[in-house]
Amino acid sequence: MSIFSGKSSVAKPIAFLGLSLIFLGALTSPALADGIPHPWGLNLQDPGSPLQARINDFHDILLWIITIISVFVLGLLVYVMVRYNKWTNPTPTTTTHNVKLEIVWTLLPCFILIGIALISFPLLYYGDRTPDKVDLTLKVTGHQWYWSYEYPDNGDITFDSHAIWDSSDVTPDQANKLIADASKDWLIKGTPQRMLEVDNRVVLPVGAAVRVQITATDVEHSWFLPSLAANRMAVPGRLNEIWLKVDHEGIYYGQCSMICGNGHGYMPIVIEGVSPDKFQEWVKSKKAAVGSLAPSSKFAAIQ
Repeated sequence: MSIFSGKSSVAKPIAFLGLSLIFLGALTSPALADGIPHPWGLNLQDPGSPLQARINDFHDILLWIITIISVFVLGLLVYVMVRYNKWTNPTPTTTTHNVKLEIVWTLLPCFILIGIALISFPLLYYGDRTPDKVDLTLKVTGHQWYWSYEYPDNGDITFDSHAIWDSSDVTPDQANKLIADASKDWLIKGTPQRMLEVDNRVVLPVGAAVRVQITATDVEHSWFLPSLAANRMAVPGRLNEIWLKVDHEGIYYGQCSMICGNGHGYMPIVIEGVSPDKFQEWVKSKKAAVGSLAPSSKFAAIQ
């Protein structure tokens, strides 16, 4: 039965009002809070990096521009329909050209586009150019269907990161057991996110400029973290590069955004942003663990 069904004259308006309030609430709520999914969220993620903060600001500016243009065009359409319909204007004018008006509606969009370009080009340059001085390098390798990470500046720490939910067959009991085993090594505790959680999380220090080198071994993947403005293709035989800087401590979630096969939906990415001191402690613990753990059939251990 439809929510709009029934003979009551007030049922439809009330139902429509309720749905409208839900929709407006979704529009005003953030999509992700600190990189964690938020129910009914439709907005951009809360920025976790300076680049994402600039992208959010640019998005807000564009939203105002688009809104003003849309309202202006809608007003013109309504005015034309009311003023120049066959009832109110039975004898149409024979005017075909207005040079001044044509110059205005040609130049005005050009000025708007130039203004947008003056904002967007520096943003593109800022996001695309890796700083001359970086604090550490993270190498990312995509596989079907998991990620491998290397820290060449920190003793060549290497590990694989698999999804807790690596197929549709994982039961809640199995997931809880895997989470209990993996969470022992997580530096930031919290509620695991279904379909987004991994066994081995990437750990990065807050405030550090990180060079991220990305490649793949089999097919094309994409390393995508919306809250950190990180998105780059992982192409076999090619080493792509981006940079990022985590602004504050927290957990940041992402996924492979390139359809890479039937396991595409099981390649999540999780980054823990921690203080520099915690990061150094984590590096020492990983170095100490090298060679002391045997690889697991489910999750690969530190190499």
